[in-house]
Amino acid sequence: MASARPLIGIPADRRMVGAHPFHMVGEKYARAVLDASGAAPLLIPSLAEELRFEELLDRLDGLLFTGSPSNVEPHHYRGEASAPGTLHDPARDATTLPLIRKAVRTGVPVFGICRGFQEMNVAFGGTLHQKLHEVPGHLDHRDDESQPLEVQYGPAHDVMLEPGGVLRALANRDCIRVNSLHSQGIAGLGEGLAVEARAPDGVVEAFRVRDARRFALAVQWHPEWRVMSNSFSRALFAAFGQAASERAHSR
Repeated sequence: MASARPLIGIPADRRMVGAHPFHMVGEKYARAVLDASGAAPLLIPSLAEELRFEELLDRLDGLLFTGSPSNVEPHHYRGEASAPGTLHDPARDATTLPLIRKAVRTGVPVFGICRGFQEMNVAFGGTLHQKLHEVPGHLDHRDDESQPLEVQYGPAHDVMLEPGGVLRALANRDCIRVNSLHSQGIAGLGEGLAVEARAPDGVVEAFRVRDARRFALAVQWHPEWRVMSNSFSRALFAAFGQAASERAHSR
């Protein structure tokens, strides 16, 4: 009988559809876990402490924190109130922020993408620029939502990979080209995090948790987009899947 695949949990957004709350995850993230990480994706509702985090982590081999239209509420990083109309998801914040810290502490591999990248930074005490494009000296990292998805998720700029980092070893080069679909960005890096990549304007685009027992890394771009057609994105998800497999065997 084939061995069981590692189980990777994906915390969901909580969104209102009509009059009812739904817990939702983009299919592209679940597909990337399935196809590129070789793992089984498990969607996790954002029900905060009711999930019993320790019990949940005992049953998981990894956690993927995805992108989302919503932003982390700024009170979590001592930021100013958001501009009117900003989309927030307090149920997701209440689930992911403590779950990130507990997962890393217990050796569960974690991978953050876009909002997940920002969540991981905040979880370790970091801060965010809410409108990066308004900060002097920085590029406009937003996508043009009037364009087709192929254009929105197309290559946008290079990122420089830090010597000695996980991403530099996976890429076997010092620079890769990535997409860019974010309005927020890191202002202050969280405690215990090490920079893995920077954009040409110096903005942190990837980091790892320095003393994590297993894979604990986050990127600001979207490697899940058409992951199987991008060799670096495949390698990144494969490394995450390998760490989840090692976690599964250790259990």
